[in-house]
Order: sequence, then structure tokens, then C-alpha cells
Amino acid sequence: MSGRIIYLDNNATTPVDPEVRAAMMPYLTDLYGNPSSMYSFAGEVAAGLKRARAQVAALIGAMPEEITFTSCGTESDSTAILSAVRTFPEKRHIITTRVEHPAVKNLCENISLFTGHKYRVTQLKVDDRGMLDLAEYEAALSDDTAVVSVMWANNETGVIFPIAEMARMAKKRGILFHTDAVQAVGKVPIDLAALDVDFLSLSGHKLHAPKGVGVLYVKKGTLFTPFLIGGHQERGRRGGTENVASIVALGKACELAVSHMAQENSRVRALRDRLEEGLLARIPKSILNGDKINRLPNTCNISFEYVEGEAILLHMNREGICASSGSACTSGSLEPSHVLRAMGVPFTAAHGSIRFSLSVYNTEEEIDFVLDTMPPIIASLRKLSPFWKED
Repeated sequence: MSGRIIYLDNNATTPVDPEVRAAMMPYLTDLYGNPSSMYSFAGEVAAGLKRARAQVAALIGAMPEEITFTSCGTESDSTAILSAVRTFPEKRHIITTRVEHPAVKNLCENISLFTGHKYRVTQLKVDDRGMLDLAEYEAALSDDTAVVSVMWANNETGVIFPIAEMARMAKKRGILFHTDAVQAVGKVPIDLAALDVDFLSLSGHKLHAPKGVGVLYVKKGTLFTPFLIGGHQERGRRGGTENVASIVALGKACELAVSHMAQENSRVRALRDRLEEGLLARIPKSILNGDKINRLPNTCNISFEYVEGEAILLHMNREGICASSGSACTSGSLEPSHVLRAMGVPFTAAHGSIRFSLSVYNTEEEIDFVLDTMPPIIASLRKLSPFWKED
């Protein structure tokens, strides 16, 4: 591998911002008290929690008391969906999509399996651009629906779903609405005060905070049942002593995200477009996966036909380029991504898909290096493919 690292896998995780790291360090050293203790030393730690709660709330247009700190996005997803199911035990229907993150997709399938299929799970289809059909969604809503869980933006393609309208439609039917906004928070504006969203999940390590900290937003007045039951922490909504250092870090990351939002939607978007347009122009038989317009500003997913994503990643790694395969082959499976399959991406393309996800740390120089490096990688791999034929 070359000495330099070009990191284009920010939808997987992000580097911790230096200002975020500096904000959390006092809580790993001098400010080690338990925020629930009564003495003034612990009060300094509790003040850090309070400040972080306000910082998170400001980013997503919420009230501080609507913010519950968790360990990750997955915990937040499970807490929201299981709370809705327990709140309305007489309702036995869940609506989600075919392209959800496994944190939601697998949970909903397991709820059905472990209850002897007493719960019906509707997985909404997507079209070849990864977009939902709101008519299908409306038809699926029923008096038996306990909860709808739809991601704000897809982690593989970046496609953004019409959350405001979907939440409004659920509200009219008295149905709880949850969105996994792990990929969207910090990249696109979110104002929960203006939406009918009951639950929202986010994760710190997707916006330049450390791993191991997340948030569940619970709209004021929403019926709620805790997932982790213990002490009085988080107003009884999530037992366990708070991970103060990481929570403080997340608060700082949210504060920075507010100031970085314009850059995400201008400079980062321009870099993404430069990369995408350059690869599609320079490499024949390459295909953009997902809607070109309605997506996150940092994400592009491109299929290179007749090559394997795992092989592409190995060659990219030798050049110090970090990205993700749209194929699940990196986890030992020969099946392509469930997202691309749901979109109907051809088998010859789905296996050769690469997701590039940028951040404010990326530069034009890095993008130009990738544009110079990728065409010979794909060309060399296609020479080894029995299915590739030069036009």
C-alpha cells in the first residue's frame, strides 16, 4: 500500500474532528466524576451533558428534553421500534423498506420470526433509481400498523426519502413514525419541530465524533417504553451511567456540523460531482446507482460492469484509497447488496459496485489522484474477466 491515505468511506465512519477530540479530553482525565452524584465536582460533569444535549437538539431542530443518549444508531433504532410495538401491543403490522440498514431490516424481520409471525412486515419496494412509491406506502398504512420505520437517506446510494410527507401520512392515521437518520444528520438540514416524526436515530461516528455514542430523539408527548431499564439516567429513558466523554464529543460535533452544513452542500458536493463525472466519462460500462439529484451531497455509488467489487477494493487499497463495495462479498457472501438487488441493478453490475462517500476533509488533489488511478485498475481487472469484451 502507498504511504498516503485517501479516505472516501465516510458513510462507514468518519475521522474524529480535532476540535471534537479536544472537547472530550477533559472528561477522560480531570472531569471523571459520575454526573448523577450530588457534589459540585460531579456537577461540572453534568453540565457537560447538559451542554451536549442542547448542541444535538440545535442541529436537528428539537428540544433538549427530547434527546436521549444511547450507545449507537443501532440501539436507537431498536429502542424506537420496540417501544412502538410495546406501546400498541394490539397492532401487529410494521412498515419499512427493502433498502433499510440491517439495524432496522433485520430487527423487523426478527420481530416477526420470534413471535411466530404474529407480526406482518411490509417492506416497501424501490424503483431503479432507489426511490419509493408513495401510493404503495399509503395503501400499506392500516389501523393495524404499529410503526413505520423509513431511513432518511440510504447508506449505499445516498438517495433521500420524502420523510416529511411520509410522517404526515402516518400521523393522519395515528401511526408512530421512526426514521433512521444516521446518514443524513449533519449533511442536510433537519428541523424536527416542523415535522410529524416521532422517533429519529443518529450516530456520532458518522459526523466526526467517536464510535460508541448515539442519540434517540423522542418527540415530546410520544408514548415511550425504555429498551434498557435501570437507573434514573436520561430521565428514565435509558438506564446506565452516561458515556460522558463521548457524549460531550458528540455535542461538539453537532455544533461543528451546523457550521459545516453549507460546505457539505457546496464544496463537498462539487468534489463528489467531479469524481463521479470523471469516473463515468473515463471508464466505459460504468453506471451510477441511485437518483442523480435527490441524494446526499457526499455520496455516489458506481457500478463497474464485469469486475468484482472485492478485487477493485484490493487494488484501490494498494494505492491508499479507502472506499466500500456495494457487494456483500467482503463479508464472505457471493450475494450482491440487498439495496442494489431491490433496485434491479443487473447482476453483472451489482457485483462491481463501489460506494464513494466524501467529507469536508477531502481535497481536489485527492479526487484527481483517484480519477487518474481508477481507470487502469478497472481495465486491468477486466482483462482477467471471461465476460468482458472490448467494444
